[in-house]
Amino acid sequence: MASLLQLENVTIRFGGLTAVSSVSATVQEGELVGLIGPNGAGKTTVFNMVTGVYQPTEGSIAFAGQPTAGLKPFEITERGIARTFQNIRLFPSLSVFDNVRVAFHLHLKHDSVHSLTRGPKFHREEIELRERTRELLAIFNLERVQDEPSKSLSYGDQRRLEIIRALATRPKLLLLDEPAAGMNPAEKLELMKLIQFIRDKFQLAILLVEHDMKVVMGICQRIHVLEYGRKIAEGTPAEIRANPAVIAAYLG
Repeated sequence: MASLLQLENVTIRFGGLTAVSSVSATVQEGELVGLIGPNGAGKTTVFNMVTGVYQPTEGSIAFAGQPTAGLKPFEITERGIARTFQNIRLFPSLSVFDNVRVAFHLHLKHDSVHSLTRGPKFHREEIELRERTRELLAIFNLERVQDEPSKSLSYGDQRRLEIIRALATRPKLLLLDEPAAGMNPAEKLELMKLIQFIRDKFQLAILLVEHDMKVVMGICQRIHVLEYGRKIAEGTPAEIRANPAVIAAYLG
């Protein structure tokens, strides 16, 4: 498999605080990779660097063989990286349909002139966009509530909707930041199936930050482990379970 995401000795400092130090990691095409560690280990900071929210102080990040240095978050999304957040960030007053529809606009071909004149090209593309939105919602069985405001959904469905919205940007790599947070055991089992389904259905790679080890060990092919901003281990779930440094730092 070709390397899709590559971090080389990535470091970021905020004043005198080093949040992430010399972290190297890869995600291959089609791979499902975990990123774990104690609270404050730097996991979300890594996500923020990958998506352009922060720029590394040292080291480099490349996606699909191209450096991402200097790119803004929307430019990185256009290249094929999408993410979800620890705290759900939907548009609460917008309908389920419009929460997904807005993400499709990232790849619209008509320009501002077509938008203003609303000519045939504009209408053709808008019709296609609505059809694709309905199709995506139907895949995840949310078309039944497409006209409801997103804030009216159950917690689990809101999590699913956030993932659907990320998929609408047509990513090659999907970053999931603690998707099982707040879920009960039954919902977590469904989430595990959903993540694997997404990887296979949409043929993309997934990088997963998650504290629930049953979820991580149950679906990830490889796992990177951080502690105090440094990577202390990498391996298969079986190797990580048996790693003394990981047991001491996190698994207990």
